[in-house]
Amino acid sequence: MKKIQLGEFEEVVLLTVGVLHGNAYGVTIKDEIEQRLDREVTIGALQITLRRLEAKGFLTSKLGESNEIRRGRPKLFFEITAYGKKALDYTKESRDELWKALPKLVLKLK
Repeated sequence: MKKIQLGEFEEVVLLTVGVLHGNAYGVTIKDEIEQRLDREVTIGALQITLRRLEAKGFLTSKLGESNEIRRGRPKLFFEITAYGKKALDYTKESRDELWKALPKLVLKLK
């Protein structure tokens, strides 16, 4: 498999879409990241990242139903693709290898 490089925020967004499984749209993704990571996320940066991940084939999107609360605009839901799962797996394996190679003395681990 071709080596897949994910940026840190791309990885966070992909993982969050997975956590929200079936309920991942802009606002829920933003709220989940902010709550879990105590990290402020702008909706603009999130939308750009979601589109980039979709263009790379890591995510797919589908329109939900529209309603009056949203003035007839449907929510756009995201799901991780098989390729996105491979990207996450590769990223996790890469990080695990680095953690294993890190001498315990460096972080004063037990």
